Amino acid sequence: MANEDRMYELEYPAPAVNDTAAGETDGPTLIVALHGYADAGQAVEHSADHLKAALDNRLIASFNADELIDYRSRRPAVTLDNDAPIEIENLDLDMRVLRDNADKAFLLLSGPEPDLRWQAFTKAVTDLVDKFDVKQTVALYGAPMPVPHTRPMVITAHGNSPELVNRMFRLDSTMMVPGAAQMYIERALAKAGRNVAGYTAHVPHYLANSPYPQATLELLESVASVTGLKLPLRALEADAARLNHQIEEQVNDSEEIAQVVGQLENQYDAYMERYREEHPQAIMPGEQGAPTGEELSEEFERFLDALGHENSWRDQILTADINDREDNFGRDSSGPQELGGPSAGDSDASDDSDDSGEAK
Repeated sequence: MANEDRMYELEYPAPAVNDTAAGETDGPTLIVALHGYADAGQAVEHSADHLKAALDNRLIASFNADELIDYRSRRPAVTLDNDAPIEIENLDLDMRVLRDNADKAFLLLSGPEPDLRWQAFTKAVTDLVDKFDVKQTVALYGAPMPVPHTRPMVITAHGNSPELVNRMFRLDSTMMVPGAAQMYIERALAKAGRNVAGYTAHVPHYLANSPYPQATLELLESVASVTGLKLPLRALEADAARLNHQIEEQVNDSEEIAQVVGQLENQYDAYMERYREEHPQAIMPGEQGAPTGEELSEEFERFLDALGHENSWRDQILTADINDREDNFGRDSSGPQELGGPSAGDSDASDDSDDSGEAK
């Protein structure tokens, strides 16, 4: 079924977004991951690629690229074989419904950032948000920053919903930055009274031009910890650890690089110390914060359930995964190599499908 403005086309029949029979009464979360701008380390693009590769997903709306993409400014790569074009780079921009490891539905808007008709595109997205009664929207960004890869990655949050931003690191300043289509969407949803936030990964500027799985991992961990989605992240953890080892070898082999990293560490530490003094209750990057009321309630329900089974309380204490609460917050970040490496999409994302429903 085509939209009247030919901006997008809905799938028919449309896949289920909320399963009321399974007790899903709230609207879904929408993750917006448009790449092309503010995508340092390819963190945004790889976030979308990883989720689509690792989780069951169904197309619900496809946008008309001819209405939104300037092919001359974003020429798709063409593969030639025996002088014949056999493959053209995918520039699909669409919205999909995905199921997390707990079989909870959420929406993902991904693809290249539109070159044209931002306001019409924003109106189309807000119409879809209304149609599927989206509960909350999180937009993902990656920004090159003068920060070292040896310190916990900073994920800054902005938005109108305390539930989405209060547990995140925030910049208390007014700034002017180049616009993005996602920011148009954020503003429109906020004006409509919808809960919306943006999360920005601070990517070391010397690594911003190569795939940086650590940034992808930290963005998705932040989404999981705040929204409650159970996202499969083990493959990303392996990628980040492998590339951390590679970049440490580079740093150790170059005294000049080590000195630059050391200067960035001093700047980072000084800024964080000032921030802690000004915000004594803040959860700092890499720190574990206090559990929310909802997390405490879920923990108590599991405890009461365990009391109903003989000896199960002992088993639960002995076998409890102490990483559950750690995974709800940030962890130390060590970035990938400077000259590139495997992208998040190169990892075996299918390995994550066997996760026990935890965002790791």
